[in-house]
Amino acid sequence: MKQAAYVAVDWGTSSFRLWLVDRASNVLGERRSHEGMVAAGKPGFAAVLQSHMDAVGAAHELPVIVCGMAGARQGWVEAGYVDTPAPLAAILRHAVVVPGQDRDIRILPGIAQRDRAAPDVMRGEETQLLGALGIDAAGEAVVCLPGTHSKWVRVNGGTVERFATFMTGELFDAVSRETILSHAVSGADDAVDIDAFESAVTASFDAPALAANLLFQVRSGQLLYGGTPSAAREKISGTLIGLELAAGLAGEMPGTGITLVASGRLQMLYQLAFDTVSVPVRSIGAEDAVRRGLAMAAQSIWNA
Repeated sequence: MKQAAYVAVDWGTSSFRLWLVDRASNVLGERRSHEGMVAAGKPGFAAVLQSHMDAVGAAHELPVIVCGMAGARQGWVEAGYVDTPAPLAAILRHAVVVPGQDRDIRILPGIAQRDRAAPDVMRGEETQLLGALGIDAAGEAVVCLPGTHSKWVRVNGGTVERFATFMTGELFDAVSRETILSHAVSGADDAVDIDAFESAVTASFDAPALAANLLFQVRSGQLLYGGTPSAAREKISGTLIGLELAAGLAGEMPGTGITLVASGRLQMLYQLAFDTVSVPVRSIGAEDAVRRGLAMAAQSIWNA
């Protein structure tokens, strides 16, 4: 019978994911909920964690490694940041102990870019970077991590040199729900209109200064020439992702192309967008990456 070595937790703003893991990185049990940082504040982080530990039968002495918003200022215990240029190995060395607990619980820090011209922070994505690239990654890599707040990260020799955050996902949600374009996407089904998406990516990538105009054309084009709500949704998504790619791909790219860390619909859309602008991509599942990153942390801290 396989024996658990540690518990790994990815604790986001609105989501909670826990894995019971053995020494060979096999998942023996898992839990998922919407008890992210915001929801966990009321019952308490310790109580939320314990309820999920009990559900998977985690032994009392098992250590816990946590990444994500549980380490934010508004979270459980502030884990702070490692400043750029940030060696990925430094993330493991600066894990913060949660005080007053019966078991050893550590929260990984985020990464901060303290540049007044381009200040930026990440929390949670650093663990995905660890899992996607490894602690001592050789060479240069540009990593795209799509999400509510997409991150583009330049890593060289295992060190995060610079990164930039794009509010693409949040903008998509706001534009499609809170503007006139909400009428255009009303009733959209799950089918992806690939042609609409690709054309929108191309138009925005080629002329990013016209992005606001291209967004309005989603509605005006539908009024004048028709089109489905799904096509309208893909045009909004393609316009915003094309705008992101125009900025993220500016400058010198490594010969190996982009490392894409994403899952599900986002992975599909970003892969399609990179294909549309003829940029090679190496794709890694976001959940696989975060679990591997947490495993590296557990191995480094407890030899688990």
